Amino acid sequence: MRRHWTRLTVALAAAVTLAGCGLGGDKASEDAGGAVTGEVKGKVSLQTWALKPKFTDYVQSVIDAFEKKYPGTQVDWLDQPGDGYADKVLSQAAAGTLPDVVNLPPDFALPLVGQNLLLDVGQADPKLAEDYVAGGIDAYRYAGHPGAYGYPWYLNTDVNYWNADLLTRYGLDPKKPPTSLDELIAQAQTVKDRSGGRVYLMSRKPGLGDLANAGVKIMAEDGKSFTFNTPQAAALLDRYRDAFARGLLPQDVLTDKYAGNAKLFTAGTAAWTTGGANFISGLATDNPSLAPQVVPSPAIGTPPLYVQGLSVAKGSKNKPAAVALARWVTNAENQAAFAHLTSIFPSTKASAQDPFFARSDGTNASDAKVIAFGSLAKAAMLQPVQVDGAMSDIVNQQIALAISGGATSQQALDTAVARCNQLLAQ
Repeated sequence: MRRHWTRLTVALAAAVTLAGCGLGGDKASEDAGGAVTGEVKGKVSLQTWALKPKFTDYVQSVIDAFEKKYPGTQVDWLDQPGDGYADKVLSQAAAGTLPDVVNLPPDFALPLVGQNLLLDVGQADPKLAEDYVAGGIDAYRYAGHPGAYGYPWYLNTDVNYWNADLLTRYGLDPKKPPTSLDELIAQAQTVKDRSGGRVYLMSRKPGLGDLANAGVKIMAEDGKSFTFNTPQAAALLDRYRDAFARGLLPQDVLTDKYAGNAKLFTAGTAAWTTGGANFISGLATDNPSLAPQVVPSPAIGTPPLYVQGLSVAKGSKNKPAAVALARWVTNAENQAAFAHLTSIFPSTKASAQDPFFARSDGTNASDAKVIAFGSLAKAAMLQPVQVDGAMSDIVNQQIALAISGGATSQQALDTAVARCNQLLAQ
């Protein structure tokens, strides 16, 4: 992905030079504070990502309702295939043909923000912070770029899942699962001792999200360097190294051959995993006898946030309609209707009282949905969007080296930061 966005940055720089001030759009539609004003009418384009044909009826109904609410508007809906979407956005941005409203996850939006191609909707829409959950908006705030550059559209997060049968068998109370790393390690020791090492409670190594949850600052305020090589981060890795040495994690957890904790959980050899709100529904197919034994609980620490959003092109010639359309698609009613069709959650504060999300029918799958939805109010993107695949590989390799004892935790973190900063500078 990084090579795509490197090309994009170069191409966009040329596009900005050629277009000059034209990329700013119609300034008459913005007041002195940056809020977009003006009559909502005329043509406006909306680009989504791989929603046809499954959600064609839904999206078209939202568009039809928008055109009815605002007579004189006409929405041109473009839906791009799942494969090659990054390249499509690249070519649109470089050519100066970004749609007025475009579906961009936060990492896709970042290079466009860097080239001043997206509207600061925090300024354009003064009610943004009143109506959407903070974590969703924060996902579109970028170090070194004041403002917010996307309406959060639909969200998801992770929930803890515990095998109640295994916990009970080895002397633990499934109604009181661990809520901190201290408790997790202590209970993992109990499971190891009483199972003879046949079952694990801890079954994954830590990542940047765990460092962030421990209070480690992953990146500098200006977004130009990584900063996670702190004594606090080293202390956290030391705790995992000690747990690994005591046999509290599978021996192959540090290797490329590791099957993953979700697979171990499904097989009944790990008593804990994390997953989305619909994990139990999938488990009912993979291991029907296990699914009823699963107890969900909130994520330990700050829950991770997964976000899709709608951004507005700064060069839009119809900003009033573009902002209105982005807000319309992401309003509470339309998001709730979308969430009824698939396993996602709305990003509006008004959705908090919706019984479909906020009340359980008493099943563990429904309990998980309610827990996940309730977690969104404090969920956050724990890993900066600047972290690409190559950086993730470096971090994972160095963390594995630290936990195995091949390097001190501080040495491994220093190496990871230095190498990631080299990639970031490119």
